[in-house]
Amino acid sequence: MPRLVVDFDTLPTLTGKDLGTTDYRQITQEQINLFADATDDQQWIHTDPERAKDGPFGAPIAHGFLTLSLIIPFWGELFDVDGVTTKVNYGLDRVRFTSPVKVGSKVRMQATIAEVTEVKGGAQIKVYATIEIEGQEGPAVVAEFLARFYK
Repeated sequence: MPRLVVDFDTLPTLTGKDLGTTDYRQITQEQINLFADATDDQQWIHTDPERAKDGPFGAPIAHGFLTLSLIIPFWGELFDVDGVTTKVNYGLDRVRFTSPVKVGSKVRMQATIAEVTEVKGGAQIKVYATIEIEGQEGPAVVAEFLARFYK
């Protein structure tokens, strides 16, 4: 599905709009290590491939918050708004890490605009976002992502 680009004034009409899915991105050990360095979370299930082979997941896994952070680049693949001065990642209402993402896995995001509300000077959208793991039935992350757009 191509990226949807809309004018600010169109936002209120988008409640319930399925934005489709992104392309897959592969999770690498280098990416996991960089995230571990940035967040000071060096737990062995993420950063020690040899030890992780014998761990509960059989391989190193991505940090849940690393997987969650992919919402931002995935979001840019799916959606944009013209006619605004500022775009803000406003937050999250609900997040669940439902399946571990093993190193080497490929993930993508499916998103639906759940609601659009007016805020002072702009609009806020709530997006139901699901990060899926290629070849697995259950998702890695389910989240309600909030974004704001100001005129």
